[in-house]
Amino acid sequence: MSVFEALILGIVQGITEFLPVSSSGHLVLLQRVFGINEPAMAFNAAVHGGTLIAVVVVLWRDIWNLLTRIAQPLTLYVIIGTIPTVAAALLFRDLIEEAFATGAFLGFAFLVTTTLLIVSDRLYRGSSRPSGLPARLDEPAPPRFQSEMTWIDALLIGLLQAVAIAPGISRSGATISAALSRRLDRDFAARFSFLLSIPAILGALVLHLSEFADVGAGEGIGLLPILVGSISAGVVGFFSVRFTIKMVRERSLIGFAVYTGILGTLVLIDQFGTNFVF
Repeated sequence: MSVFEALILGIVQGITEFLPVSSSGHLVLLQRVFGINEPAMAFNAAVHGGTLIAVVVVLWRDIWNLLTRIAQPLTLYVIIGTIPTVAAALLFRDLIEEAFATGAFLGFAFLVTTTLLIVSDRLYRGSSRPSGLPARLDEPAPPRFQSEMTWIDALLIGLLQAVAIAPGISRSGATISAALSRRLDRDFAARFSFLLSIPAILGALVLHLSEFADVGAGEGIGLLPILVGSISAGVVGFFSVRFTIKMVRERSLIGFAVYTGILGTLVLIDQFGTNFVF
């Protein structure tokens, strides 16, 4: 992998990590386009680490609140939401790494993201009725706020995050979709999704310590491309996470569903027909 390729991949990672379009899917796809054949799990984990720093910087108040007030429901919900991801990563590590290496199910995975976004939008639609207006019998209930969250909400969001370990299924898309399907407030849905990303990314970094050791020994992709990719992902990710929170708060996710639907279809056409990339 060249430094230029690492820079492009880092920028793409920074943009797509927080948008509901699957950063891992885009990394796998671009690595195929660039013809990168070296084992890239260490690089993928490192650029995710760059976006982790971006999350910490943007959500430092939320993180500080968790660290200074451990005994609160939100702490428990983050733990509950993280457990399924840890279990899936340990149980299916070999399958996950094979999926990253081959991209065999990438097209189908992008379409799974599309489905999640469409379903959550339909379930949430109409829940933002302005306060003070009388409710009708046929009108959906208003959104639920952080104080109304339950452990069942956290578990469902965590289960979908575990599914999103597969490249092509958006982690932020899956978790935000799960939160919206439970009618959680849009702003809190985005923030909780990004808080859940912190232990998930830290866990991925720990799982790939051996690959980082190989990089330090001069094997694999190389230290400079990893550093360039991580820094670019962190810088771009800082702006991306702020934009995504604002976007989820104010807009529908259907546009992203259309994008992942088109991308997934094109990938499937290539995988089963044209074979330009796969």
